[in-house]
Amino acid sequence: MSTPIPALPLPPARPLPLPAREWLPGLVDVDLGQLPIIIGDERPPQPKLECRHVILVRAARGHARRAGPALIIGVAPGDEAFATALIAAYARPNGPAAADPASATLLALARRVGASPASVLIEGATGTGKEGIARLVHQSSPRRDGPLVAVNCAALADQMVEATLFGHERGAFTGAHAASPGLVRSADGGSLFLDEVAELPLGAQAKLLRVLQEREVLAVGATRPVPVDVRIIAAGNRDLAADVAAGRFRADLYWRLAVFPLRTLPLASRPADIIAIAAHMLLARTGGDGLVPWLAPCAQGRLHAHPWPGNVRELGNVLDRALVLTDGPNIAARDLLFDGLAAAMPVAAASAALPGVVRDAEHGAIARALAAAPTRRDAARQLGISERTLRYKLAAARAAPDAPTVQ
Repeated sequence: MSTPIPALPLPPARPLPLPAREWLPGLVDVDLGQLPIIIGDERPPQPKLECRHVILVRAARGHARRAGPALIIGVAPGDEAFATALIAAYARPNGPAAADPASATLLALARRVGASPASVLIEGATGTGKEGIARLVHQSSPRRDGPLVAVNCAALADQMVEATLFGHERGAFTGAHAASPGLVRSADGGSLFLDEVAELPLGAQAKLLRVLQEREVLAVGATRPVPVDVRIIAAGNRDLAADVAAGRFRADLYWRLAVFPLRTLPLASRPADIIAIAAHMLLARTGGDGLVPWLAPCAQGRLHAHPWPGNVRELGNVLDRALVLTDGPNIAARDLLFDGLAAAMPVAAASAALPGVVRDAEHGAIARALAAAPTRRDAARQLGISERTLRYKLAAARAAPDAPTVQ
């Protein structure tokens, strides 16, 4: 008979003011916790509210800014979805961003399995938020006060995998001038997140299996194992069952890891998450006080129309480029540069007249420099032009209706 997984107690939610529900109907589905919502010129009873809070005002054009613990949002017609997403991100800055029903189901399942001691295997395409799910599992568990140690197995040097994961004694190999506990013991009392677990060599897989079965770890060069209390959360973008069938992954380790499997979804299959995740990213990039980048309705429409082959990681790239391209706090559709557009440009230009070919080649070079460089100044330096010349060329590109790569 299985033991039921206990539900985590949630604090009572603060009542949502009626005007807020009228202005932003989607707020009724958002977990605001204890975040206060203040409407218009309404003031809290105390002289100054020290806790985080949101102030909503009517505006002719949507905007947002941070001022101390307050997020002040001007709501204009058509901006309700982004305003709601910003409030949700402000209410839960360290939680996963999700608005799609499919994502809500996955997150609820991750919280429930987090409360159990079961090992978790998270599978899904690159850039679909596997590490975010792993963090949620850890934060929902009794181990939440312990460490969460995350390691990308694909980034470990082949000859150092076992020493890095399981530790080593002094003198165990050339260069081992001091003993090291290893990442498994560093996660003692908490969770170890093994991303791209399929990249582990078979020898390391055997030692990881012993950690799961015997709750002990044997360091390289050691003669006695050391007890360890750690929960393993594994993830991968490959079909691990297919790797087992092909002999690339141990079947016994697979069944130990996949006690409770979770699968993340491509961003294109959960369209309601696009604006929610974008708001979360833009709010995080604001830092302290100041204006928050605002997604115009036309930009939101263009984001929804994109197929997102690169998933959430591609969305982050697109927003970072937009922050470079925009001349103010508002991000318009022309500021969105998607992956692959610059690479496809020479094909489209092949049948154009010579002036168009030259212009399009220049636009493509600018787009690639902006995508690769952290600032406009760095992009101008890569292109061998001044920052002022780059501004002029960007303005000219925006004025050209058939130059989408730099809009």
